[in-house]
Amino acid sequence: MYVCYGAIQFTTYRTVTQLLAHLDPHRLPPPMESFIAGAFAGGIATASTYPLDLLRTRFAAQPSGPQRIYTSLLASIRDIAVHEGRAGFFRGCTAAVGQIVPYMGLFFATYESLRPALGRVHEYDSGGLLPLGASDAAAGVMASVFAKTGVFPLDLVRKRLQVQGPTRALYVHRNIPESRGVFMTMGTVLQTQGVRGLYRGLTVSLLKAAPASAVTMWTYERVLGLLREYEIGAG
Repeated sequence: MYVCYGAIQFTTYRTVTQLLAHLDPHRLPPPMESFIAGAFAGGIATASTYPLDLLRTRFAAQPSGPQRIYTSLLASIRDIAVHEGRAGFFRGCTAAVGQIVPYMGLFFATYESLRPALGRVHEYDSGGLLPLGASDAAAGVMASVFAKTGVFPLDLVRKRLQVQGPTRALYVHRNIPESRGVFMTMGTVLQTQGVRGLYRGLTVSLLKAAPASAVTMWTYERVLGLLREYEIGAG
């Protein structure tokens, strides 16, 4: 899933960025261009790979042993298709896209704004403080923490909606409340757990997302640099 998601995301991001660059002499400010390109990239990649994300969440939530709901990937696809229809594969997709659009917009806008400043201190040969490429990783971490914190309530709603359906009472947490939409789910959390409930699990999510973003952006910049060198050499 991550390979497909990343390929679609970065391809879309570069494509939209290049299209926006052709708006001269009416180009938008760089942070706004990055936000728009990131939002498009996140939305398209999420919608394209959403069934895989839903299956991942359900497999993680199901009990182990003989009480397993899905015995295999093919069995899960067949079960959802029979009992929930095609719409079952996109349960919670609205919340997912609604969460990822501002998240990736904020992420890339923050990343592209921080990267030049951090880049001025990263090279050893210029007396900098950080090793090669560390500025890309550091910018990725900071952007991830900022963006993830800002939209985390929508991420929580997405996961709640993904485990709805006829198998809702069979997961490890058998007291999952019934939810029928983004606003109903968010309202239920606020009524039962308060505002803090919308951020339950944020720390763990940041511990996962921050290093992942660091590795992703470091790799992205290195590969992009190699491709540019190849194009120059081939030209």
